[in-house]
Amino acid sequence: MLDPLPILSKVFGFPAFRGVQADVVERVLAGERTLAVMPTGAGKSLCYQLPSVMLEGTCVVVSPLIALMHDQLRAATAVGIRAATLTSVDENRAETIARLKAGDLDLLYVAPERASGTHFRDLLMQTKLSLFAIDEAHCVSEWGHDFRPDYRLLGPLMEAFPEVPRLALTATADAHTRADIAKQLGIPTDGMIVSGFDRPNIRYSISARDTIARQIADLIAANPGPGIVYAQTRAATEKLAEQLARTGRPTRAYHAGLDPAIRARNQADFVASEDMVICATVAFGMGIDKPDVRFVAHAGLPKSIEAYYQETGRAGRDGDPSVAHLFWGAEDFARARQRIGEVEPERQAGERTRLAALGALVETGGCRRRILLKHFGENPTEDCGNCDNCLGSSDAVDATETARKFLSAVFRTGQLFGAGYIEQVLLGQSTERSLTNGHEALSVWGIATADEAALVKPVVRALLLRDALRTNAHGGLEFGPGAKPLLKGEAALSVIVPPKRERRRRGTPVAANAADNPLFEALRACRRDLAKEAGVPPYVIFHDSTLRDMAAQRPNSRAALSLLSGIGARKLDAYGDAFLQVIRDAG
Repeated sequence: MLDPLPILSKVFGFPAFRGVQADVVERVLAGERTLAVMPTGAGKSLCYQLPSVMLEGTCVVVSPLIALMHDQLRAATAVGIRAATLTSVDENRAETIARLKAGDLDLLYVAPERASGTHFRDLLMQTKLSLFAIDEAHCVSEWGHDFRPDYRLLGPLMEAFPEVPRLALTATADAHTRADIAKQLGIPTDGMIVSGFDRPNIRYSISARDTIARQIADLIAANPGPGIVYAQTRAATEKLAEQLARTGRPTRAYHAGLDPAIRARNQADFVASEDMVICATVAFGMGIDKPDVRFVAHAGLPKSIEAYYQETGRAGRDGDPSVAHLFWGAEDFARARQRIGEVEPERQAGERTRLAALGALVETGGCRRRILLKHFGENPTEDCGNCDNCLGSSDAVDATETARKFLSAVFRTGQLFGAGYIEQVLLGQSTERSLTNGHEALSVWGIATADEAALVKPVVRALLLRDALRTNAHGGLEFGPGAKPLLKGEAALSVIVPPKRERRRRGTPVAANAADNPLFEALRACRRDLAKEAGVPPYVIFHDSTLRDMAAQRPNSRAALSLLSGIGARKLDAYGDAFLQVIRDAG
């Protein structure tokens, strides 16, 4: 078998493989069928791009979205790989088909809808194939969080070419989903390579939603660089984009209801930008292969831990420090429970399990990363040191007694009133309403201590999250199934008390990716000009990490420049002299 390391260095500019890349590539080159589960940013695309250069024939890559295919096409072409896409929006389809038949393509990207058709199968019969690569392979499984029926039809396509190796790739699949993927795509159980789910460069933070535009504005001020804000409705994306634009950062909205031309332009602007914030529904992101996203914010609860992991995984794909911050409210859980009641009865148990897993992630006073990794079947033993709880930015306190007092007040007042009124009763705040209702004579009147006053709102959120309290049609609070264990002393309740908010001076970054090196900034300016000239996003030229290496090592020749990670032969020829000139000019 050929040695892949010279190709890895010459074409991609990397001195060595990362993680399990070597194991995956070795199996592919040996003609084995493989399922690779690798976290976002671990270099999944290299696992089929490198073999596509080494093997005779064309590697067919099945990818779920046109935008993602075009991003991957740009990246492959930039390092000299002969690649093309065959999609409904490509005007050069005839040329691509001719190149495929002539054996002039290393990579061909197609959508599952096209790949599963008989016409495409007949086309492949006319050329030599080296590999089938199924990207985002969790879409093949009904157990996955993003099931796509057309992925189910890929099995018959590949069975028509039994001698062609298969590689399925995903970043998001628990044990059940992995087994289903392998079954559907004809991959043996001993062909699974699972590298783990940890993204150590992402700092996870979760906090209660208060004034969301202000909270996210603070996050933006602390994190220079591109960012994604996920909102739950189309209207919310537009409102947030308008509010966040006042921070001075370029901001766009993205959702399915926008005019297609505006939506495409907003996406293109974001992909090309080095500091834009895009406010989007969750439909945005899977089709974006942008490595330099510095933060992802959720303005509301995601659908599941799997969805949360995938959406936050769009931050820091280049390996640089990044932030994922979730802002949640108790009403998010109430709405989620209502939606569960509307789905088919056979699905409700599974949906409740997913919601409970999200609740555990939100409510924990321990390591957030540990909760995430345990969900995917891993067993981390230590605190991560890179989430809000491990960093000590919030404290967990035992609020069981306060919770019991609040539940008692809900019961004594007839389970008719909202949280604000119950809080007034507990704190003994007299109003005309409490006098009229006669509630000032109740045993629960004023029983909350001064120290407990700050706990009431977090306790209400926690009780709603645990389904100990529910909101009725009139906005009043009533008991849920989680109330009884707390009142009987069979369960305890702890809540997270966030630190007092400190206003940060606008423009003062705290993210670890901040840079004030004049040479680094000059190299970024050079990259920006080259990217504009070539019509590609700046990261396609070089990642920030490569520019930092240039600024630190100051190579003075092409030979020295070629030793830096991420600079292959094609990019060295195309861009090397321009960057060397910037280094020389800097003295």
